[in-house]
Amino acid sequence: MTDPALPVVLVVAVALIDADGRILIAKRPEGKALAGLWEFPGGKVEPGERPEAALIRELHEELGISVTESCLAPFVFASHAYDSFHLLMPLYLCRRWSGVVVQREHAALAWVKPERLSGYPMPPADAPLVAWLRDLL
Repeated sequence: MTDPALPVVLVVAVALIDADGRILIAKRPEGKALAGLWEFPGGKVEPGERPEAALIRELHEELGISVTESCLAPFVFASHAYDSFHLLMPLYLCRRWSGVVVQREHAALAWVKPERLSGYPMPPADAPLVAWLRDLL
């Protein structure tokens, strides 16, 4: 059982889906927690920030793309207890953005078919989302 005193951290993530049905995943860089693992792009929601606004901000900062709120579709969420906090992470789907995806903060980026996502090691909170993407896309 987890410690009820753990702070809850709200993080948003997105499954960017290209015209070929592939999903973008990003490799966490050295020096960050869970370095070397693959994750869905996104980041922390700042105090007073709406989740969709945070995701739009993070996608611009991390990948250099612009997304409008109307192109973000809520999909599923992850809830996972780490040692020092509890992560709550809504995952959105996005098929439309402007700009070209560029690697700004991650060690690598990969466009992956949903059925191949399980071949990439992911943080414990991201891994359960793979089955949802594989089964429903």
